[in-house]
Order: sequence, then C-alpha cells, then structure tokens
Amino acid sequence: QVQLVESGGGLVQAGGSLRLSCAASERTFSSYVMGWFRQAPGKEREFVAAVSWRGILYYANSVKGRFTISRDNAKNTVYLQMNSLKPEDTAVYYCAARMGGSIFSAYDYDYWGQGTQVTVSS
Repeated sequence: QVQLVESGGGLVQAGGSLRLSCAASERTFSSYVMGWFRQAPGKEREFVAAVSWRGILYYANSVKGRFTISRDNAKNTVYLQMNSLKPEDTAVYYCAARMGGSIFSAYDYDYWGQGTQVTVSS
C-alpha cells in the first residue's frame, strides 16, 4: 500500500506561483508513474501532469508552459511547480501513483493522496 501526502496548497493571486509536494511512503517509489490531477467544484477530476519512472513528462494543454512536474526518487517525492496561476486553476489538487494503464486516466491510478486546495483569486 502506497501512502501519498500532498502539501503546498493555498491562496494566491492571479499571476502568482505555488509549489505542491507529494511525499510517498513506498520504497519502490521510483517504479511508479506519478501524476497530478485536479477537481473543481461540480467538475470531473482532470489530468494535470505526470512523470514516468524514466522521467518522461506529460502535461495537459491547459497547463503546458506554466506548470512543471518533477520527481526526486531519493526523497520519494514528486513536485508540481505552478506559475502564472489563473482563477480557472482553482481546484483541489491530488497526487496519484500507478504502475500500468493510461497516463491520462484517473481510473488507471492505484493510489491517491487526500488532496490539497489551491485557490487563485482574480
């Protein structure tokens, strides 16, 4: 069982930055694809970014060029650097881990964190 704990959310003005962190309990962390998803009120959970065990990066078009995902396997941690934040980025952000399946589908992720709120004011 992999436990994921997110941190770093908060309230920021439009144009500002936040960095989310997700610490994993699993010693085989480096074998997992790690992803970030978000869910706004009344909307479905959507893919934001992912990084494979080999370090290949994937981004949703809506965040490409503004968000950067990275991982530190020595620390069992994945990060999401969010710059140029917009009010439409407001959501609960979830960290997730998977071994197989689609990079982009929430249904293929096996483990989830509790989520961290990001609120961007205009």
